[in-house]
Amino acid sequence: MSVHDHPAHLLPHALPSYLNPDDVGPWGTYLQQVDRVTPYLGSLARWVETLKRPKRILIVDVPIEMDDGSIAHFEGYRVQHNLSRGPGKGGVRFHQDVTLSEVMALSAWMSIKNAAVNVPYGGAKGGIRVDPRKLSKGELERLTRRYTSEIGLLIGPTKDIPAPDVNTNAQTMAWMMDTYSMNTGSTATGVVTGKPVDLGGSLGRVEATGRGVFTVGVEAAKLIGLPIEGARLAVQGFGNVGGTAGKLFADAGAKVVAVQDHTGSIYNPDGVDVPALLEHVRSQGGVGGFPGAQSMAADDFWAVNCDILIPAALEGQINKDNAHRIQAKMVIEGANGPTTPEADDILHDKGVLVLPDVIANAGGVTVSYFEWVQDFSSFFWSEDEINARLVRIMQEAFAAVWQVAQENKVSVRTATFIVACQRILHAREMRGLYP
Repeated sequence: MSVHDHPAHLLPHALPSYLNPDDVGPWGTYLQQVDRVTPYLGSLARWVETLKRPKRILIVDVPIEMDDGSIAHFEGYRVQHNLSRGPGKGGVRFHQDVTLSEVMALSAWMSIKNAAVNVPYGGAKGGIRVDPRKLSKGELERLTRRYTSEIGLLIGPTKDIPAPDVNTNAQTMAWMMDTYSMNTGSTATGVVTGKPVDLGGSLGRVEATGRGVFTVGVEAAKLIGLPIEGARLAVQGFGNVGGTAGKLFADAGAKVVAVQDHTGSIYNPDGVDVPALLEHVRSQGGVGGFPGAQSMAADDFWAVNCDILIPAALEGQINKDNAHRIQAKMVIEGANGPTTPEADDILHDKGVLVLPDVIANAGGVTVSYFEWVQDFSSFFWSEDEINARLVRIMQEAFAAVWQVAQENKVSVRTATFIVACQRILHAREMRGLYP
């Protein structure tokens, strides 16, 4: 069912007045996912509208002085989707295509993700509509600090904890932490996660999302009888998530045969040299022009002969136009929302196992939780401890979701939503409505 197929009487409830009903974007995808899970919620279904309405949305103007002395204005967002299980948690992205619908959907997926791995957070997300490649470092710092000040009334170590996302990193988080600390008069390391280790960041955080993708992929591969040794991988996006997952799979004996990012698409049927490709990405800014593989058309990436496909870029990449070309046995979503509902159905009909973002890429927020806990206690763990804790949590979370999928004969995505939505709505029900 497309977003346009929702019965008219549902629209006022499902679609907030500030969204165009003819173009609801990623939020429409999320609403369809909630509709699919509602029949499995039992008595908690009476609370389901809670999931369809973000608790709080802040849209801010972010003016900064540019290096040339001119004043530029950027639009920023912070959305808190649900806080029933704890403070808001979710990244901040800097991208020229950021929209309110996107940030709303990402905040909702964070609610689901946090509940799925059972960390005590609600869902939140932030963003600024800007092309950060066009700004100097000084302009980026001023943009980050002004944005942090504008959303300062919402965020805090026990209220809402931002983290890095697309085009933001540890330096961005350092600026955010410092700005918040200056405004509140005391150093508050726990206001953000994904910080530099020297400022209270956690070891293992940069690789955490990719490690979670790998961990869930290995567990699922065992269940469907897919050997990792010799498996052929195609990866879209080769940054922190795709690059880390690709390296871990390669270390386990798999072959990365195709990689795509914003600079190009490359293919090597014998498998690329992953460490060399990672170095090329670090020095050149992308996979394009990598000498150890041949170039290929962007559309042909989706038809590559592979066993495992990892979309680790942006949302909506696998859609009804390319899903039928996918040959993989398993899709592991490293990105948030990379598969549209229509594509989900196509892949299901083809017998492709899809490991959804809300469980597969939850390694990042899991180690963010570890970082937050370490900041509160001012006691820090070793990287081995962190990785071991991460793997255990991801394995247990995936095992629980897989069991629900088998019992209800539903997809892993729907099963993850069942587990997460039950936890969120049970918390909502126990807390009640105040006043």
